[in-house]
Amino acid sequence: MQTFSETLATLKSEAAISKIEIFSQSGALIGKIENKPGSTGSVKVYNHLYLEFGEINTEAALKGLEIFSEYTEEAKINPGRHPNIDRLFDVINDHKVLKIKIIK
Repeated sequence: MQTFSETLATLKSEAAISKIEIFSQSGALIGKIENKPGSTGSVKVYNHLYLEFGEINTEAALKGLEIFSEYTEEAKINPGRHPNIDRLFDVINDHKVLKIKIIK
């Protein structure tokens, strides 16, 4: 199993992205991930999921948890420490679909 940093190195660059906005199925803005130190990895992951799936559905969330690798287990043990991973757990557990908007 690859580590998070090894997998990140294979994903498309996030350099052109300033933030990612996350919307509920009804269109309400429910979160954002700014491209700044500490969240750049999440920007890369969510951008990758958007490019591959077009939204964050159960399949995309499972893929995201796989990409987050060792941080996924840490997030399970420490809810709230990794909110962008927690959001993927919520998608799976609650059968949600989230819409993504990439802001360059």
